[in-house]
Amino acid sequence: MTIPNLITIARLFLVPLVIVMIVNARWEAAFIVFVVAGVSDAVDGFLARRCGMASELGAWLDPLADKALIVSIYITLAIVGAIPIWLVVLVAARDIMIVAAVLLSWLLARPLTIAPFAVSKLNTAAQIAFAALALGSRAFGVDPGQAGAVGELIVAVLTLGSMAAYLAFWLRHMAG
Repeated sequence: MTIPNLITIARLFLVPLVIVMIVNARWEAAFIVFVVAGVSDAVDGFLARRCGMASELGAWLDPLADKALIVSIYITLAIVGAIPIWLVVLVAARDIMIVAAVLLSWLLARPLTIAPFAVSKLNTAAQIAFAALALGSRAFGVDPGQAGAVGELIVAVLTLGSMAAYLAFWLRHMAG
């Protein structure tokens, strides 16, 4: 058990906490907890890479924690009307597609190791930033204006780009 793994596990425990805060309209607290969770993602990755603390467990836990945080927050924000449902469907569909591809590859005896692409790292950063914008605008009573619309568009485009990159990678793997 490494320090980055402990940070990742702590991030998993923050997910239900921030969901409860959003549902109860405790926007300031939800924003702070979400930002802490987002920063913890960068910290655990930095420690794992720079301090030689990478582990196989961490390679599985980190993306799981990322998906649990992002998808849960997006669903909850859509339920309370803070972000559009179509964006949640797109974000969730990408993650479902990736999981399905990995499972199908494994079932067909063609195991697939997925490493994040540059577009996927940008996508994750954009998704976190957009969720922070949605939470922060509620927490501080600020209308996001055009920034909200631009954030939606950026998340949608990067999510579609990431889906396309993973699909192309998976198709090449399965054909090879």
